[in-house]
Amino acid sequence: MSRVVLASGNRGKLKEMQQVLADTGFELLLQTDFNIDDADETGLSFVENALIKARHASRETGLPALADDSGLCVDALGGQPGIYSARYSGEGANDEKNNAKLLDALAGKTERGATFVCVLAYVRHADDPLPLICQGLWRGEILDAPRGENGFGYDPLFFVPELDCCSAELTPEVKNRNSHRGLALREFLSQWRTAPSVST
Repeated sequence: MSRVVLASGNRGKLKEMQQVLADTGFELLLQTDFNIDDADETGLSFVENALIKARHASRETGLPALADDSGLCVDALGGQPGIYSARYSGEGANDEKNNAKLLDALAGKTERGATFVCVLAYVRHADDPLPLICQGLWRGEILDAPRGENGFGYDPLFFVPELDCCSAELTPEVKNRNSHRGLALREFLSQWRTAPSVST
């Protein structure tokens, strides 16, 4: 079993990722279990922030680290909230406030297209010169009001036309087969199995 620190304190994200990585030999541990504070996300892209978080978690624990930088890019808002999705509503941001702000921003707009983005960065050690970078994209539309009881974040507002329901109405198994995070995780596993060894 390979112990890997997940550069996050989000237990919902951990649960989703563990479901996809079940039986692969990975044991994911939240960085908050090591009393590690969040890294300063100073990057201007999902890739930059994922790498910042992964290197920070690995440096603090001495373990390999996997970081997920994900968010929602809404067409009519020029790609916002993007990398600021988790803190979209400002200080004290939470899922409810973020969803409310998004609905306000889209009030009266007929263009509702959006993309969930997930970028994963995996480092074997803090100074890994060859990190694994994986991306998953999930297209959908933003609803006028939340629906469903599952998931977290913007899931209650993210409608998937191909499945005729929103993300928060999907079972975990169906969501993991289709979601941005599920796609990125499967790409990560594919890369990890064939990646060259990088010594510390």
